[in-house]
Amino acid sequence: MPLIERALPALSVDAQGRRRVDLRAILALAFPLFLNSSLQVILNLTDTWFIGRLSSTAMAAMAACYYLIFMFFLLLGGVGIGVQALVAQYYGANNSDAVGRSTWSGIWAAMATTPFFLLIALAGTWLIHPFGLSPEVESLAVSFWFPRLIGGPLSTLIFAFSSFFNGIGQPRHTFGIMLLVALANAVLNDLFMFHGHLGMAGAAWGSTVAQGIGVIVAWRLFLSPTFRLRFHTGRTWRPHLPSLRQVVALGIPTGLFPAMDVVGLGLFQLMQVKLGAVDGAATQIVMMLTSISYLPAIGIALAGTTLVGQSIGAGDREWAAACGRVIIRIAVAYMGIVGLLLALASPWIILPFVPSTDPLAAPVVHLCGILLWIAAGYQIFDALNLASAFCLRGAGDVRIPTGLLLGCSWGIFLPLCHALTFPPGQGWVHFLPQWGLGARGGWMAAFAYTFSLGLTLWWRWRSGAWKRIDLMDTHTQ
Repeated sequence: MPLIERALPALSVDAQGRRRVDLRAILALAFPLFLNSSLQVILNLTDTWFIGRLSSTAMAAMAACYYLIFMFFLLLGGVGIGVQALVAQYYGANNSDAVGRSTWSGIWAAMATTPFFLLIALAGTWLIHPFGLSPEVESLAVSFWFPRLIGGPLSTLIFAFSSFFNGIGQPRHTFGIMLLVALANAVLNDLFMFHGHLGMAGAAWGSTVAQGIGVIVAWRLFLSPTFRLRFHTGRTWRPHLPSLRQVVALGIPTGLFPAMDVVGLGLFQLMQVKLGAVDGAATQIVMMLTSISYLPAIGIALAGTTLVGQSIGAGDREWAAACGRVIIRIAVAYMGIVGLLLALASPWIILPFVPSTDPLAAPVVHLCGILLWIAAGYQIFDALNLASAFCLRGAGDVRIPTGLLLGCSWGIFLPLCHALTFPPGQGWVHFLPQWGLGARGGWMAAFAYTFSLGLTLWWRWRSGAWKRIDLMDTHTQ
């Protein structure tokens, strides 16, 4: 077998000498990433369950700020997320120094985000107040905002370390770190929220401290003798300006892509919260339940980033395309099946998140059941969106997809969501038609959005335009 073929990931050759994508090799890489992303599901559902123990109003407050917070985590955290494509390509090219240096550049860039996260944390009231929420919901959202945002640099560092482990094809380390974070989060939530009597703020403090624990463990593992020897992680730590520029240049659009998606979802949730506690709480619960579908699919898609990046680093872009096609099919099958199962199981899976003593329990449960069926309808297109986007990321194709996402989100999703959600005379703007379908209308707009974005990004991947991009600049090595 030629040298380049031995370096290709997930490659098998049949008796006739034809190259085949080794599905078992792909699943071996994707499964730990799948499990790791599933841990994020547990984190989300744990936080949702704990918040649900407070009240439906607290759940609505969570819905009001959850995706706005996540948007800042992604926007600034892109400098950590973007490391994976670089690490995967340099690993495929067998450039160990560049692997270590790129990761360290992501670490330095992550630490540089600290003052920005602090400023955003202090601006919570100023950022949330313009949305016109009820005083009780706004107060609870602000109490969650500050302790969660100051954990932003920790989240970015975890992105950088995870990108290293995933990029070199060892996602089991990422899984171990996130398992520790998930367990610590559950214990600390209970400790801070109820034993410490911090309520909503306690949930945020629990998540932040848990991430701090994860960073300590990840850092020690990154500097362990195994990685010091193989990737020179102990001697590539000094800031290297060309590598830093490369990480930032790739990381900003890499983070901007999901951040713009999330800011659209954040505004979507704020619209539902503005309608009332029932619509806001139901939307938050359904969002967290559908994470059972989309977050593990992100793990599958992350395998696509690694496989595409390593194939390009080894010099075979056609093989990258073959691996990407398999990843997209797996993601579509998984999300389509799980979305349907969630809708079918809605009478049983909603109840744990709504206290029976809550006066709003019955309408929240009823609305959740309706919304889960709408959500089931868009899972296939959301899978196309996620898998195509992450495969494109492995090739370094992030700018054009970000522009396509912005067009779909701001040109289709948000105007349609506003028009379908609010009755005449309500809402934030009045030059759009307003049909007053409530949360049902908002979720119909979400279906239209994922349909258009999924097909658009899938078309971008199929076009092969990403094959002309070259990330491995010799000046940064």
